[in-house]
Amino acid sequence: MVLRDLFVDVYRTLLAHKLRTALTMFGIIWGIVSIVLMVAAGEGLRVGQAKVASQFGKDIMIVFGGRTSLQAGGLRAGRRIRWEDSDGAILEKEATDCKYALPELGKDEVRITSPFNNAALLVTGSLPPFADVRTIELAKGHFYTWEDQEQARRVVVLGSEAKSQLFGSRNAIGETVQVNNFPYVVIGVMKKKDQDSSYDGRDINKLFIPYSAMQRDFPNKPPDTPHTLDRLLVVPASYEQHDACKHETRVILGRLHNFDPEDKEAAGIWDTLEEAKAFRAMTDGMKYFLGGVGVTTLLLGGLGVMNVMLVAVRERTREIGVRKAVGAASRAIIMQFFAETMMIVFMSGAIGLAIAFGFCGMVNLLPMPPFFAGLLPTWSSGLLAAGILGFISVGSAIYPARRAASIDPIEALRYEAGG
Repeated sequence: MVLRDLFVDVYRTLLAHKLRTALTMFGIIWGIVSIVLMVAAGEGLRVGQAKVASQFGKDIMIVFGGRTSLQAGGLRAGRRIRWEDSDGAILEKEATDCKYALPELGKDEVRITSPFNNAALLVTGSLPPFADVRTIELAKGHFYTWEDQEQARRVVVLGSEAKSQLFGSRNAIGETVQVNNFPYVVIGVMKKKDQDSSYDGRDINKLFIPYSAMQRDFPNKPPDTPHTLDRLLVVPASYEQHDACKHETRVILGRLHNFDPEDKEAAGIWDTLEEAKAFRAMTDGMKYFLGGVGVTTLLLGGLGVMNVMLVAVRERTREIGVRKAVGAASRAIIMQFFAETMMIVFMSGAIGLAIAFGFCGMVNLLPMPPFFAGLLPTWSSGLLAAGILGFISVGSAIYPARRAASIDPIEALRYEAGG
């Protein structure tokens, strides 16, 4: 049978059963669209959330001092634990799986005055790597340096909203602001960023100054000492070393402050990496569930194709009998119906993929919320859909094709004549 005759037969079969074929094709198309869109939505949610989470910090652990809930070293439970500014240096030296352990101080409602306006804002002091650890990207200027830290210079980096409040649209670099009546020179302005969480306030509303200047100009009040910290920012050396770094942090701080490393109340750790893992597990579960719905729809569509082809075999019994009577081999009959089924399935699949990818492209032209990166179809989802579709098409084609090839030509001619 030439290719042209095959296409004619397929067209005649589809035309003879327009409604049934259309409904069957719709089932396959819907299954393909479901798989691609569900995976694309899950990927968009994962990428969007990861992007926003990275704005808060890069796989950091914020370690807060708390109160002991277990006795340790003969000391009673209920003691208040306060970190010291020397803890960070000891952690970085001894915790081989940790890259950074940065001290941080913060003071809120600080009166800030510029030549043009004033505001009450939060001031944060830490070491220069803080910019990288907390993803403080600058639109203008630069972050404070180790030289600024060593000399306790009064230099400041403004959050994007803080800059707008104090200077409006004017240039702020090189200007002087009064921070609790201390003159600080603006050396940088932060880029605007989306931040979905914080432990003391949004970065865009803050002022960032060297840790040494913070200690001098904003001393702690009793019962804290001049060397007491608000928190430590700990960063693992790599993703794989995260758990080891976390364990080393508890052990070393427990030794320095005489508490049991298993006492989670003594050292509260906000682990952003664990949160990211939990969110990814949730989005993956959603993708698998909705993808399973799409696969089920595809299977049902495959059964529909099989039924259509079985009807075609029954209604074309005489035609099959005539072909076999004039010498057509069973293999040729099998190939004909197999090819017809494959064409129906893959035509539906192509339409489904075109609709799914086209819809994703149209949706992605719209503005997206910060936590959603859009519908992001992946090659893996397309290949998955194509692979499942190929499996279904083969399964849907084999039985009708064998049924057609097994028809006895004499019985087929009698059946038609009797009809």
